[in-house]
Amino acid sequence: MNMRTDINPALDLVETAPIMSERRVSLIGGLMVAIGPISLALFTPAMPEIVQAFGTTEAAVKMTLSLYFGGFAFAQLVCGPLSDGFGRRPITLAFMAIYLAASVLALMAPNIETLVVARFLQGVGAAVGVSVARAVVRDVFTHERSARIMNMIGILLALGPAIAPTLGGLTMEFFGWHAIFIVMVLLGGVVMLVAIFALRETVTRDLSRIRPAALLTSYGSLFRSPYFVLCCLVIAGTTGAIYTQATVLAFILMERVGLTPTQFGVGMLMQTANFMAGAIVMRIFMKRYGATRMVPVGLVFVAIGSIAMAILLRTYEPSFLLVMVPVGIYAFGIAMISPAMMTAAMAPFPENAGAASAMMGFFQMGAGMVGGAAAALMGDPVNALATVIPIMGLIAIVSWLVWRRLPEPSLMTRLTQA
Repeated sequence: MNMRTDINPALDLVETAPIMSERRVSLIGGLMVAIGPISLALFTPAMPEIVQAFGTTEAAVKMTLSLYFGGFAFAQLVCGPLSDGFGRRPITLAFMAIYLAASVLALMAPNIETLVVARFLQGVGAAVGVSVARAVVRDVFTHERSARIMNMIGILLALGPAIAPTLGGLTMEFFGWHAIFIVMVLLGGVVMLVAIFALRETVTRDLSRIRPAALLTSYGSLFRSPYFVLCCLVIAGTTGAIYTQATVLAFILMERVGLTPTQFGVGMLMQTANFMAGAIVMRIFMKRYGATRMVPVGLVFVAIGSIAMAILLRTYEPSFLLVMVPVGIYAFGIAMISPAMMTAAMAPFPENAGAASAMMGFFQMGAGMVGGAAAALMGDPVNALATVIPIMGLIAIVSWLVWRRLPEPSLMTRLTQA
């Protein structure tokens, strides 16, 4: 058994003085990564209201989430490599312009069909945040410093979705659901200003990286790496579960439990508080034990949360605590898993960090899309939560058990795969 205590590639380059500080990269990366989940979480309190506003069905409104996930997942496969070729800053600005235009379209949507299209385009635009932020971290830092930044980004990422449902609920109650998209327009503007004035370019422009043959080679080498794929499956089964939960929790807590939009937004703080607690615990113990050794600890919490959901939600009528305690335990575990697995996935591929980040994000958001679609097909949101999330947790645990036995890719292995 090969239990790693170091996730660094054997032939990694010696770090030079970074062009941006750890704090700066953490803050910029946290903001860029957060725009996707914030845009998701802001919208969820309004979902039952939009069913009534457009005279449509729950399934149609859930499509606004499924296609958001779809746009987010598939766009990463494009914006990641594009940022390798054209640079991180120009691609960030281009995709954020798409996000802003889509937010305006959603604000003016006359029907559910237009809103579905707008949400898809929002997902396309927001995808750049995850792809570029992780790639920038890999461009500037490696080793434990990279894991520390990923952990800090996770903490900042948790703050966004923590505030977003509450802000979305209050905004909807006082100003109507249309105002939620005004908030998104403002958020997109902030990210664009940060990209213009605070984000420094971290790669040299190289258009050869975006040639079709180069892209196929890059993605092919990633797909042929069991090391990389298993890392991504661990991330998909954990972080991806948060996005799957977003498709059902609003209907469970507001329609079955009876919470108001504001109460729902405040109640979601329980999930985020647990995630932040896990991230803080991770940051403390990572200094002593290293990021990788904390992964099995996190997976234990994921297993406990999964088992609790699978049993309790099938045994008792759902209540706030019966739903959110297992969800919170699961979230606590995720915070201990993500930094190490994200760093491990990208560390062996410094030559195409954008593509690696994009593929990792595709797995993550693709898991949310598939999980959300499966939950929608099941009909009953309580049964869906009790079934889909535990399955995702099991996939993450099994993937890690296999991954930990694999040797880390060497430079010669990567060249052979390519």
